[in-house]
Amino acid sequence: MDDVTHHVLPGFRLSAGYTLTVLGSCVLLPLAALLWTAFELGPSGWWAQIGTRRVLAALRLSFGASLLAAIIDTLLGLLVAWVLVRYRFAFRRVCDALVDLPFALPTAVAGLALTALYASNGWIGSRLLPLGIEVAYTRLGVLLAMVFVGFPFVVRTLQPVLESLDTDLEEAAYTLGASPRQRFLKVILPLLLPTLLTGFALALARAVGEYGSVIFISGNRLFQTEIAPYLIVQKIESQYDYRGAAALSAVMLIASLLLLIAVGVLQRWARRWAVIR
Repeated sequence: MDDVTHHVLPGFRLSAGYTLTVLGSCVLLPLAALLWTAFELGPSGWWAQIGTRRVLAALRLSFGASLLAAIIDTLLGLLVAWVLVRYRFAFRRVCDALVDLPFALPTAVAGLALTALYASNGWIGSRLLPLGIEVAYTRLGVLLAMVFVGFPFVVRTLQPVLESLDTDLEEAAYTLGASPRQRFLKVILPLLLPTLLTGFALALARAVGEYGSVIFISGNRLFQTEIAPYLIVQKIESQYDYRGAAALSAVMLIASLLLLIAVGVLQRWARRWAVIR
């Protein structure tokens, strides 16, 4: 009697058809409609929408601050994930739960909380102001909000990988006389690099599209603290300029896609490098 393979899910054709249908209707179709609306303007109309000084300044701030925030999140997330996994201390579970706080908070609430803390009359802002450091209603405030919303992605991406790392390699390096710094840089970091890049990509994507927590602490100052998502909302709500909003959205979509592709290429390189080492 021939062996019969039992599948938990239906056959390939049905599963693939359902997957492509959901992917097409929920992701590809809306994005295609967005690009279609944007390119209805034509090259000259499209450039007239995105080539203004105000839009270019907002795009520079959105992507520049997002990249910097993702880098900061990657460094801080690695440190926090390492401490939560490798050490046991009082209130460890409480600290672990606090990492998820940006996930649970509505973005508007996060923005209001950050503004209340870092405004010139806030609990932290009033202490930074005598030092000449202004956070609320500055680009530093935009960066702070982006770091806040992207931080949990890096920690939660790294934690399971750190927990599953085999300690035999570290012990072998220790017996060969490697210092703690050498064990981390030569043994652990190459294994974590692909996961670090994944966390970086998630934090970057979250920061680029962030709106609610940024608009409150940024103050939306012309040419200084306006972000691209804010201009998109303004075009729709105040000017009813749906094509202009679609054009700006298309620029953000294409730029974000190129950044994620670049990170994906780096991830594949990092995996190969880790295997070679």
